[in-house]
Amino acid sequence: MKVIFSVLCLLCIQLSNAQKAALPILNNFNKVRDFTIGHNQTEAYFTIQSPNEELSGIFKTINVKGEWQEATLVSFSGMFKDLEPFLSPNNLQLYFASNRPLLVSDTKTKDFDIWVVERKSLTEKWSEPRNLGAPINSEHNEFYLSIANSKNMYFTSDRPSAKGKDDIFLSEWKNGKYQVAISMSSAINTESYEYNAYIAPDESFILFGGYKRKDGLGSGDLYISYKEDGKWSLAKNMGETINSKYMDYCPFVNWSTKTLYFTSKRSILKADKKLNNVEFLNEVNSYNNGLSRVYKVDISTLLNELK
Repeated sequence: MKVIFSVLCLLCIQLSNAQKAALPILNNFNKVRDFTIGHNQTEAYFTIQSPNEELSGIFKTINVKGEWQEATLVSFSGMFKDLEPFLSPNNLQLYFASNRPLLVSDTKTKDFDIWVVERKSLTEKWSEPRNLGAPINSEHNEFYLSIANSKNMYFTSDRPSAKGKDDIFLSEWKNGKYQVAISMSSAINTESYEYNAYIAPDESFILFGGYKRKDGLGSGDLYISYKEDGKWSLAKNMGETINSKYMDYCPFVNWSTKTLYFTSKRSILKADKKLNNVEFLNEVNSYNNGLSRVYKVDISTLLNELK
């Protein structure tokens, strides 16, 4: 009984943690999604959007003496729909998805592509955005890039070669250039939607979102697949420790703290009692009110438990 109680308590703690904002300053925004943090824990990037997503911009916050500072819009964002920032393993490249035109002189938006800004050191400013071009980008939509230590790139696309509506694609780095992107195996992709992949730096496992799968808990869940003897294992639902009956997506792992950050539209609101004016507004404006929010949970033991 003691063992069962301890397990249940641990699960309750994990679920409680998953209900908290990834960073305290994120409580200041009504709709926030995506998250990436530097390996030295001094900078983090995320997306802030308007309720109907007419506006979508990438924001940055820095940590000064243990306190995360006010978030500010990055220099290259603010005009077009930018989202899904991802810091490379060395933190010298920041990848993101955008519908911005290829030419600076053009103002007409296009389909979503993967772009990158670069810097020579952690203290220097970001360069102007550069479109990754083929074979990563195509005439169709590309989203949510994640890059491994090998430089292999994993991303979402709805290009015709997808097995389903959206697939996770892989473009390998070989002989100094990226190869034609291929849809990953049926261990990961289905005829439905697979998206928002996070690849472990050593490519030992991959996390991604899956929409309304048979084993799903909600509209969208997070799944995990491990690479075993060069092949990907059949993806598993990450369970109630992570997922909810609502949309859960956009995973990112901070290896320094073994923390999983993810976006969720979960809600804990209930119409089960009469509220006064203050209580009502507090509930409506709470973090867990069904809008896109970024959460975090410790996965130091969970990764092995799911194998």
